Amino acid sequence: MAILSKPDAPRFSVDVYQNEYLPEGAGEVNAVVTVTATGGGALRARGTGYHPSGSGGGPDAAVVIMVDCSGSMDYPPAKMRGAREATAAAIDTVRDGVRFAVVGGTHVAQEVYPGDGRLAVAGPETRALAKQALRRLTAGGGTAIGTWLRLAERLLSSADVTIRHGILLTDGRNEHESPERLASALEHCAGRFTCDARGVGTDWEVGEVTAIASALLGTADIVADPQNLAADFTSMMETAMGKGVADVALRLWTPAGARLRFVKQVAPAVEDLTGRRREAGPRAGDYPTGSWGDESRDYHVCVEVPPAGIGREMLAARVSLVVPRPDGSAENLGAQGLVRAVWTDDLAASTSIDPQVAHYTGQAELAEAIKRGLEARKAGDVDGATAKLGRAVQLAGLSGNADTAKLLSKVVDVVDEATGTVRLKTKVAEADEMTLETRSTKTVRVKRRPHEQ
Repeated sequence: MAILSKPDAPRFSVDVYQNEYLPEGAGEVNAVVTVTATGGGALRARGTGYHPSGSGGGPDAAVVIMVDCSGSMDYPPAKMRGAREATAAAIDTVRDGVRFAVVGGTHVAQEVYPGDGRLAVAGPETRALAKQALRRLTAGGGTAIGTWLRLAERLLSSADVTIRHGILLTDGRNEHESPERLASALEHCAGRFTCDARGVGTDWEVGEVTAIASALLGTADIVADPQNLAADFTSMMETAMGKGVADVALRLWTPAGARLRFVKQVAPAVEDLTGRRREAGPRAGDYPTGSWGDESRDYHVCVEVPPAGIGREMLAARVSLVVPRPDGSAENLGAQGLVRAVWTDDLAASTSIDPQVAHYTGQAELAEAIKRGLEARKAGDVDGATAKLGRAVQLAGLSGNADTAKLLSKVVDVVDEATGTVRLKTKVAEADEMTLETRSTKTVRVKRRPHEQ
């Protein structure tokens, strides 16, 4: 384990879990890389903006809250009322000294507070004024989420801060701009700020909300009942206020002849980072991970290496963490892990699967099974849906993913968990199906042996 220690910043460590032994002629190496950040002082007092180190403590940050104000937010009126209350609760959670703004989103984006292309600086007076401005929010118009994101990016880029974050709430489909325009906005905003996205009610499109969170390295979820919005917004803002370092990238170096097959985040949720690689010098590439507070995440790295003979050893990959410098170079955070390959004729050693790798391979398969199963269900393919969702039930049971198992039980009747024998329910609440779809990529951490803690 290698550890970074810097004043007033999280300390990063990297641990590698793998079976390094390969049979003669084999060339695929799998490893789970655990990245942990600690000591960033993420705890904040709820609802006050107070930080234990004093007013304005913590890293400099800016946040923009984007609230759907389209006409559908008035059906029922509880949605608009819940959105106002949730935004007010989030504003109360903003730390003193943090810059913030509120954007109202319809088929256009409008600045609700403070206005004139500015960001306010959080304090008792600006919080009160922002909450007063929320009373003027009314529902009307269409939905063009790309315009909301572009306005948020302009506001956030006006601040010279370390952390830039957005929170986006929608209740409907993105019907007033083309999918291409939303994709263009996401491409423009990616790497400029992170964003959590929430869908309220059941009239929004899961694929749109999860795509926003994925592109902007945030979280996605459903809030089926508007009464739960305030608690969810408070939690999201507390997490955002706990971030201590932005734009962290996982840098992977591989030797000549080796090739990275994939890099996936596998905890706390499955996210394929393979296509986001940015070249970083000879045989090295950076994979974005976003902002970090006090937390731990797991990544599955798969490397193809040239097959070798018995007794040969090689470094298959070197994992490190970097953040960008203003001049375009990168600062190495000092934490490093090594992925090795050793060829052996010991059959027991070479055929053993590391429990970390086995666990997360199963979690990735679980997410895919749910996705395919729900697609088949929507298409009327009963046999296909039953098979895929049955496999999902089996995998959830094997891995101890109780939350996902509970969500699956609202879509299928479980006959035998061990064999994955299920029956599709004839009637499923739309909120239950959307919750399963939205949370299908959430994983549970592998249970480690005491010496691995």
